[in-house]
Amino acid sequence: MFQAARAHLGGAIIRSAGRAQQPREIRTPKSPRSLSLSRAAMASVDAGEGQAAPAPAPRATVSHVIFDMDGLLLDTEGFYTEVQEKILARYGKVFDWSLKAKMMGKKAMESARIFVDECGLAGLLTPEQFLEEREGMLQELFPSCAVLPGVVRLIHHLHANKVPICVATGSHKRHFALKTQNHQELFALMHHVVMGDDPEVKAGKPSPDIFLAAMRRFEGNVEPSNCLVFEDAPSGVGAAKNAGM
Repeated sequence: MFQAARAHLGGAIIRSAGRAQQPREIRTPKSPRSLSLSRAAMASVDAGEGQAAPAPAPRATVSHVIFDMDGLLLDTEGFYTEVQEKILARYGKVFDWSLKAKMMGKKAMESARIFVDECGLAGLLTPEQFLEEREGMLQELFPSCAVLPGVVRLIHHLHANKVPICVATGSHKRHFALKTQNHQELFALMHHVVMGDDPEVKAGKPSPDIFLAAMRRFEGNVEPSNCLVFEDAPSGVGAAKNAGM
């Protein structure tokens, strides 16, 4: 890390705090007026540096944790990418990150419409056809998904310290069952799970619906500011912020 060089007017020496160098002298006129102005300027700077920064606003105590699931707890996002790349390849198109980011966290039909519209497939593929084709391929892949590194340790740590935790995932019940069938011990540590087809979730992320529904199902009087959300998708981060978490 480098510190800013400091110049002293009136025959000052400028020194860099980064690497050792021979001092380079910069001579300036030494009239009484220039010296008095330079001293006044430096005094003003020093006075400003001495003022205490305003204290940050106090934050609410984080007492509850809400986790997204796909791409955060379970390594499933690669499956979606693989399947959607195969579908687009038939039309000579490429599935890229910008499209993936727009689809992540959305409800199934909403993400399907984004896929068809963004790729210019109207008239070639309907959202319903896309979902039907994708579903068949995903169902074969989901049971093999792995838990991502660090997840088991973090979940067990929070549970052991009696921090209430839950999952808020855009996945619907059928997909959730397939993805978690080999990880039931881990998900049993969750206080509850809210899924994308839950009646309280009217809109997908970045709508705050799913996180607010998850918060309400904790025991006691929990406020949004008490909740810490773990997310991997831009739309999910937006949903958490829109929920006031």
